[in-house]
Amino acid sequence: MWWVVGVVVLAAVFSAYLGWTAQRVERLHTRARSAERALDAHLLRRAAAAAVVAEQAESVELYAAARLALDAEPGERETAENDLTRQLRTVTLDPADPAARTLIGTSRRVMLARQVHTDLVRDALSARRRVIVRLLGLTRRYPRPEYFDIVESALPDLPPLPSPSPAPPVEEVRPVQAV
Repeated sequence: MWWVVGVVVLAAVFSAYLGWTAQRVERLHTRARSAERALDAHLLRRAAAAAVVAEQAESVELYAAARLALDAEPGERETAENDLTRQLRTVTLDPADPAARTLIGTSRRVMLARQVHTDLVRDALSARRRVIVRLLGLTRRYPRPEYFDIVESALPDLPPLPSPSPAPPVEEVRPVQAV
C-alpha cells in the first residue's frame, strides 16, 4: 500500500515540474516577443528622430539612411539599422537642439531595448535546449527567437538639464502658547 502512495506522490511532483517548465518556456517566449516589439518601436522612433535631424542639418546621407531604416523589411532591418548608426556617428549633434536631444535619448533607449531583447532571447534559447523540453516538444507552438545584432551607437552624452531656481527657504512656524 505504501508504494501506491509513493508512486502517486512521485507522479504529482513530476507533473508539477512539467507544468512549471511548460509555463516557464511559454513565459520566456512571450517576453522575448514583447521585447522584440519594443525594440522595433524604439528603432522606428530613432529612425524618425534621425530623419528630423537630417532635415534640419540638410544631410542627404543621414536622411536616406533614416528612410531606409523606416522602410526596411524584416530581413533587411539589421543592415538598415547598422547603416543608420554609421551615419549617426558622422553627424555632430548640438545637445541644446530639441531634435538632437530627442535623437540622443531614443538612441539610448534603443541600446537598452536591444540589451533586454538579447537577454530574453538568450534565456528563451537556453530553455529550449533543456532535455525535457526537447523530448516533450514544449516549444513547437513558438517560433525560435532570433538575436537582433546592431552596432552600438556612439552619440554624445546629454549635458544635465539646468536645475530650476532653488525654492525660497521655508520659515519655521511656532505654535502659539496659551497664557
